[in-house]
Amino acid sequence: MAIFKPSLLTLALTTAGLTMGGISLPTHAQEAQAQEQAQSNLAESKQAEPKQADPTASQQDSETSTSVSAETTQTNAAQEDEEGNKMIITGFRGSLLRSVDEKRVADTVSEHLSADDLGALPDISIADALTRLPGIAAVRTGGQAAEINIRGLSGVFVHTTLNGREQVSTSGTRSVEFDQYPSELISSAAIYKSQKASLIEGGVAGTVELRTASPLSMRNQHTFNASVRGMFNDRSDEVYDSKSSGDRFSFSYQGKFADDTLGFSVGYARLFQPNVATQFIGLAYNATQDVDGIANDTGGPDNCPECEYISEGFEMQHRGGEETRNGYVGVIEWAPNDTFRLKADAFISDFDSEAFARGFRVKFDGSTADILNPVVFNNAVIGGTINRNNNNTRVEIVNDDNTDYDRVENYGVNAEWILTDQFTLTGDISYSTASSNFRNGLLWSLVSEDTSADPLVLDENVSIAYQLNGLNLPNIGFNQNFTDLNRVALSKYGIYPFENDDTLKAIRFDGKYDLIDNDIFSSFEFGMRYSERQYSADRSVFEYGQDNLFLTSEPPLRLTNDMVTVVDWSGDFAYFPSYLAIDYDAALNAWFPNGVPQPAQTWGVNSQGEIDYSTSWSILESGDVWEDVTAAYFMANIDAEWGDVPITGNFGVRVIESQQYATFIEDVGGSLEQGAQNITDETGLVSSRYASRVVGTTYTDTLPQLNLNFKITDDSQIRFAAARVMSRPDINRLAANASSNIADDGEFSASSRNSPFLMPFMADQYDISYEHYFDKSDGAFVVALFYKDIKSFVQNFDLFEFDFAGNGFNVPTYVPGTEPGNEDSLPPVLVTNGTYSTAVNNAEGGYFRGLELSYTEIYSGLPGIWSGLGVSASYAYTDSSVSLITDLAGTSYEQTFPGLSEHVLNASVFLNYDQFETRVAIRNRSDFVSEQVAVNTQQAFFDSETVIDYQASYDINDNSRVVFQVNNLTDQPTKSYFGTQAQTGTIQYFGRQYFLGLSYQL
Repeated sequence: MAIFKPSLLTLALTTAGLTMGGISLPTHAQEAQAQEQAQSNLAESKQAEPKQADPTASQQDSETSTSVSAETTQTNAAQEDEEGNKMIITGFRGSLLRSVDEKRVADTVSEHLSADDLGALPDISIADALTRLPGIAAVRTGGQAAEINIRGLSGVFVHTTLNGREQVSTSGTRSVEFDQYPSELISSAAIYKSQKASLIEGGVAGTVELRTASPLSMRNQHTFNASVRGMFNDRSDEVYDSKSSGDRFSFSYQGKFADDTLGFSVGYARLFQPNVATQFIGLAYNATQDVDGIANDTGGPDNCPECEYISEGFEMQHRGGEETRNGYVGVIEWAPNDTFRLKADAFISDFDSEAFARGFRVKFDGSTADILNPVVFNNAVIGGTINRNNNNTRVEIVNDDNTDYDRVENYGVNAEWILTDQFTLTGDISYSTASSNFRNGLLWSLVSEDTSADPLVLDENVSIAYQLNGLNLPNIGFNQNFTDLNRVALSKYGIYPFENDDTLKAIRFDGKYDLIDNDIFSSFEFGMRYSERQYSADRSVFEYGQDNLFLTSEPPLRLTNDMVTVVDWSGDFAYFPSYLAIDYDAALNAWFPNGVPQPAQTWGVNSQGEIDYSTSWSILESGDVWEDVTAAYFMANIDAEWGDVPITGNFGVRVIESQQYATFIEDVGGSLEQGAQNITDETGLVSSRYASRVVGTTYTDTLPQLNLNFKITDDSQIRFAAARVMSRPDINRLAANASSNIADDGEFSASSRNSPFLMPFMADQYDISYEHYFDKSDGAFVVALFYKDIKSFVQNFDLFEFDFAGNGFNVPTYVPGTEPGNEDSLPPVLVTNGTYSTAVNNAEGGYFRGLELSYTEIYSGLPGIWSGLGVSASYAYTDSSVSLITDLAGTSYEQTFPGLSEHVLNASVFLNYDQFETRVAIRNRSDFVSEQVAVNTQQAFFDSETVIDYQASYDINDNSRVVFQVNNLTDQPTKSYFGTQAQTGTIQYFGRQYFLGLSYQL
């Protein structure tokens, strides 16, 4: 056996330390091949009869950097019966044990999900499946897991690939929406918690790799899977006009032809499901007033120490709608000989959502509100009676209509050549695109004194009594009738589309040189990748009417009986007042008999038809971002011994050059010297005030890495990993959509919450873990420690008395219209420097560190029915030195980093006996910080939550299985708050989802 010399180990560790850590991985294509090979080898060992080897097996063995050693070819998922015959273990148990096998042979700190065949993953969604893994937590959107957090870090730090290729997202960020990926079309997944040089950069938290099936690697010659499931939501009867039932359907086929040299795979998955929620949402505390007259109260803001903080208001809403997702996958694979393989694959997913939100939006107008009997807690008003007193205090009857049309497309071609016995070359070309068209429509009503009057006059007699009740529903009372057609009229219609397109083209080449009779290294790997990414955002708007009064210039609509339905609340919300649900189409057709106007990108126009820039944000917030990346890497794979301890792993370095730039419309005040142009909006208005620019930057990063795996016994190993890693800011944060304003008193201010000059998040990370695999490979126990030293974060800062002119802004000397010498001008007003609100890289950074425990075991030694009993459980503890300050509660509070739960627990208990299998899965996370969506997105503290799912299945015969599932078994709500739990945020109930279906495999 080769001896691993201490000097080389010292050199490798020193390299990692001097460069602050850096992990080198095989290429994505090679990683995918490695997993396919592992699956193929595992499948081979499951066959009861000998079978002809895959003609490409030797090729895969030579090309993959993660191979299955002789000691691990006996798979978890294949066990012997009393006569010594191999038995294939399927279902959740088989999937779990194959995942344990893959973790055991991996060359990084990683977690794995695996399925026998396309469509065999047992979970409803990929996000649900991923949350079974240690250190992974889900963020529920609409009651479903959509985004995942890894080791306390949110989606911006999570990098996602499909078949080794970087994914763009429909979210407008870098965070992939995993509900876009049907679990039926994904055959396996992995989360890399440590890095390697061959892995595409981008995952400070980790990299999620999704894989579709490889038809030439499957164990059977042909397979066909089909499933159909009906579903039901038990809260749908609480939401008027919502659907209660839905369905899922999928089928897939995989086949090998031409003496196993040609493989073909195709799959389709359709989802149609209702989406319901009943919710109360308290809004942020954004106003102050001295409500109790206590002069010695010093808890208020600096400019008003006797004041209390007052919320913007609250919402009470029924939410409903339906989601339709159609997913398609296709793979063709050709291996005409032992030295060449060509694989082409395509993945397409369309996700359409139609949703409504109906109920109330209460606005306090807190700074001028007339508040009686205030209830104050921790200097915040959490109750009282608010009366309208010639201000904007009001109750809006809300009938919002939202549609979202998302599409993801991924195409790729991969070719592998074994050029010599030692050298393998891989080439890959890919195209990934995502588009999203979200149309946020609102239809708001107000209460008038009498709808027969002309013009309509707002009912000034408004009284709102409320008392927040922490994380329980509040006490609320009103003095108005919100269902009386003699009083209620439509006051505002608006539609605000968000359209995003994100496209990435990439090409990469990877080489691997196998070493013969080398005492230390098994192979060298190297490669390069070039990608071009373009992101575009388009905003547009149409507004008619106003939300706080009835306009005479844009008259309101008087409602009729055929346009409305009286809606009552039920269940826990039954004491909320009834309201009018409005037929959207009927109302708009009556309001706009010549056709409903469509939104546009426009400067805005006043009543005289002149530009007033009232909606110029629709142009200023639209634009393009480009990101070109060139990367190269080198990695050495280790296969040696140090004394009697076998050591495997790798070390290497990845170098990346990034160019990022964005379009920018700068306000130059019409100066031709500064490039002012005539810019025409979509309505034909021409502005000569702005100049078009393109701004950006170029930078280079070096990412070293090290992975070492010490096999201390046949069943135990220790892993150590060190790396420098990076995550880029969300792609939409690289936009250059700045805006500026000159106040009447001359103060010049500007806002640029995004910036094309933002740098990546850089981190040094270290992992050490101990893994013990139980006898006969029926489980494992793992303990892991990790430490991430993140160098900086992107944060929004306010820079006061900023030198705008000195930093390139176009700043006039006087407020426009007050220039000296103009006979019609007002008295001259000099322009002064004000506040610049912008996004910057905060250099402070901080650490994330934690402990992860996982335990999986099949108790096969138990008698009878209990021999199929198993447990898979994990616990993660994470803490961080990073804290942020939030002012949304009024008083400033320190909050944890978004996505960080100190405790995360995942557990599944399952039983498999003959044809029957049952499983209970529990996901628990402690409190964390995330975003709640109301009028605007607001960051809030979320309470801890425990989500329980149940699944049972029965094999009717060798081909057919009936499945029953319940998601969110205990109807766990989402609850959030601002600062203290007394300042209620979201209380949202989604209901339980029941599934019953049949699957067929041939």
